[in-house]
Amino acid sequence: MKALQRQILFLFLLTSSTLHAQTFKNPLLPAGADPWSIYHDGYYYYMHTTGKDLNIWKTKDLAKLPEANKVTVWTPPATGPYSKEIWAPELHFLSGKWYIYFAADDGQNRNHRMYVLENPSSDPTTGTWTMKGKLETPQDKWAIDGSVFEHKGQMYFTWSGWEGDENGRQDIYLCKMSNPWTCVGNRVRISDPRYAWEQHGLLTRPGPDDKPIVLVNEGPQYLASPNGRVNIIFSASGCWTDFYALGMVYAEPNADLMNPKSWKKHPTPVFWAKDVKGTYAAGHNSFFKSPDGKQNWILYHANAEPGQGCGGKRAPRMQPFTFDAEGDPVFGDPLPLGVEMNVPR
Repeated sequence: MKALQRQILFLFLLTSSTLHAQTFKNPLLPAGADPWSIYHDGYYYYMHTTGKDLNIWKTKDLAKLPEANKVTVWTPPATGPYSKEIWAPELHFLSGKWYIYFAADDGQNRNHRMYVLENPSSDPTTGTWTMKGKLETPQDKWAIDGSVFEHKGQMYFTWSGWEGDENGRQDIYLCKMSNPWTCVGNRVRISDPRYAWEQHGLLTRPGPDDKPIVLVNEGPQYLASPNGRVNIIFSASGCWTDFYALGMVYAEPNADLMNPKSWKKHPTPVFWAKDVKGTYAAGHNSFFKSPDGKQNWILYHANAEPGQGCGGKRAPRMQPFTFDAEGDPVFGDPLPLGVEMNVPR
């Protein structure tokens, strides 16, 4: 009798667990390029590029973004240096305050620079956001896709920029920071598009600031390996092409990050939607942990059809990943649309 009771209890628990298992399918929203998320005090805070303002979604479950509370936290002025082309916002909690980093210009791409907002509230969807001003990178050249990270007690800023004043190549740069809104010292280039898979950038309709071919490294994102290795994952080739993919440069745990020789580039893409049904031009990613802190997830955008380029068809997607023994992230391939996955635990 007891054996039968145990069997019935086991079947009940198995059925209950299955019924209550939460799953999702990509995309997370119908549209949203350059997705970013941070998990803090039991909530995910999510942002993506709208081009015209800054919004934060607040939710306990990223798979339920369409139901999340969405708040417009900042609207740009009608004119001025940060009034147009609001790109790739990132939300960070640093030294007890919230900061948003974003790229903007005055309507001319060559004037794109990074800007910083600050909010002392415990919840970034409430309180007051104050413009701290332009985050002036060393040499004050064109800059987009800025991100902040800390390594061994030092804060760093990494971004995509031009070497000079003309568009033709975007490289990944790094500098130190003295506080969340101030860069100090020199900038160093840690990646440039040197491999063939990074060099798909033919423009069919070049803008006034563009050359016919623009070589791209952009969207740098810090990712620490379990062994302490410093990885910077970046997007390569033009986002207007279906060759958009993720690459990686990395430095050893005790290396001098401001020495360009400390950085090594992985010779092939680490995440590339090649021949994946319903997934094209997967890139411009960020990373987050599951609520229990045990799972690593990559958050990225992709198009559902080929040739959709850098427009409003890009939609946010997420999937889990792991690390190998050497500290390399193992992302696998971007998944096709419609694959059912368990939500972050």
